[in-house]
Amino acid sequence: MVTGLWGKKIGMTQIFSEQGVIVPVTAIDVAHWIVVGVKTAARDGYHAVKIGCIKPRYVQENFSEQWLKKSQQYFSFIKEVRLDQEIPELAIGKPADFHTMLGLGDKVDVSGKIKGRGFAGVVRRHNFNGPPASHGSTMGKRTGSLGFMRSRGRVIKGKRMPGQYGNTQHKVQNLEVIRVESDAKIVLVKGAIPGKAGSLVFVQKA
Repeated sequence: MVTGLWGKKIGMTQIFSEQGVIVPVTAIDVAHWIVVGVKTAARDGYHAVKIGCIKPRYVQENFSEQWLKKSQQYFSFIKEVRLDQEIPELAIGKPADFHTMLGLGDKVDVSGKIKGRGFAGVVRRHNFNGPPASHGSTMGKRTGSLGFMRSRGRVIKGKRMPGQYGNTQHKVQNLEVIRVESDAKIVLVKGAIPGKAGSLVFVQKA
């Protein structure tokens, strides 16, 4: 059995449920993935399948073994998905239609890399309140005291300080599958997921 599937985040929208309630959903594009490699326990120590996302200009073309020799030219991404056991149907060149394992109402975990926001201070990065805005305060948005070890030239590990904000891996758990569009190969999950439009996300059953 396949443990998950890769897709590209399209963006957020909303749909109406059968009761007429507006449901916010995120659309995930799982189309144009094909099998480019297979790993077995006998040879590699574990079961897995390597899948590649075909670049838009080559979507209408038939798969050729030449694609494997020039993978950067024909594939936008190449990822690996673990398998519980060997699946003979997953041969090189076959479409990776893993979205068929998802059904209406299933609970899934979606992981991805959140948006990068560059270098940020403690007010934006850690939600610090900052000093009072009156009584002549000149602190601005500076960090403030770094602890009692500062005189020794050391800072306590884990101290919340300015630095890179965002661009880290996050996972959102127990999202409900609202709809699976088999023809368009789009999965709609309830709520928001990490990443910006066009970024890669990994979907697996909760």
